[in-house]
Amino acid sequence: MFNSQVHRNLWLSLAAAAVLTAAGCSNAATDQASNTAKQAGTKPAAAAKPAVAAKPVTVAKEAEPTTMITLPKGTAISAAARQTLATDKNKVGDTFAASLTAPIQVDGKTVIPKGAQVTCRIVKVKKHEIKVTLASVEIHGKSYPLDSNSIAGPKSQPKTDAKDAAKAKANKDVTLLAAKSKLTFKLAKPVTIPVKG
Repeated sequence: MFNSQVHRNLWLSLAAAAVLTAAGCSNAATDQASNTAKQAGTKPAAAAKPAVAAKPVTVAKEAEPTTMITLPKGTAISAAARQTLATDKNKVGDTFAASLTAPIQVDGKTVIPKGAQVTCRIVKVKKHEIKVTLASVEIHGKSYPLDSNSIAGPKSQPKTDAKDAAKAKANKDVTLLAAKSKLTFKLAKPVTIPVKG
């Protein structure tokens, strides 16, 4: 009998402690909400409603919207070769880098910025002719395939450095496409490119 009385009292004590603890937490939350409301200049919530802990508000930085813009067939793309090509050194299928000499715009929006890297491909090599075409353009670290007409190296050779000039004189059968030569292509097929903002 004594043992069950002790157990009963112990359980009642624990239950009372749990109720008091819950009431204390509820009051603390109500007091916190009341203080927060006072600082914000609003009326505190009614004491009967326990306050819910406010979640921190995080505003995610909105990513710039991306618009898909299509460059139509026939769009002119001017680029400057970054290296010298020679008919005795290069072969069909070789690629080389070039930089856009002017931005490509559609409806006043820059689709491809000036200076963007394009990859060109050699499609024909003869004794006195090198023909090249556009293969791709790199924008924001991503490569987009391009399909353009093929063009021959410029008829009037730009100034070459002494080494290239000496080589050309030594071998009259070599045709050079000098570094910094301006190449103007026209797109053979439209290409769609994402533009930010």
